[in-house]
Amino acid sequence: MVDVSEKTVTRRIARASGSLTMSSQALDQLTSGRLPKGDALAVARVAGIQAAKETARLVPLCHPLPLDHVAIEAELDPRLPGVRVTSEVIVTARTGAEMEALVAVSGALLAIYDMAKSVDRSMTLEAIRLEQKTGGASGTYIREKSE
Repeated sequence: MVDVSEKTVTRRIARASGSLTMSSQALDQLTSGRLPKGDALAVARVAGIQAAKETARLVPLCHPLPLDHVAIEAELDPRLPGVRVTSEVIVTARTGAEMEALVAVSGALLAIYDMAKSVDRSMTLEAIRLEQKTGGASGTYIREKSE
């Protein structure tokens, strides 16, 4: 692991996003609450929070961070068709929360996949990416709209 002991403790915020495309049939069952495993969006929110908390166990060289806040939003998007997930992670630490935000989105999307796979095994996780981060020596990063 990288030595961060000399870094200053600062408030750091990271936001990430991603999407899951699926068949219209799967989206219809998700929207109407008819998936065999239940409410996929509620489970996705909990899965995303849990995933953020487990990041250091999943990504070998990540520092374990004391998370101050994790928020997950999961929204149906008929234009995909599918679901868009965003995460926000806030931490006061010596290193950032980017990986936690990305793992949170991934965990939420995978939970939805798991709950809808009986309807559509061809679903695709797409565009999992960091949208913004603040704090730390490197300052602020905001993804350009064209990226």
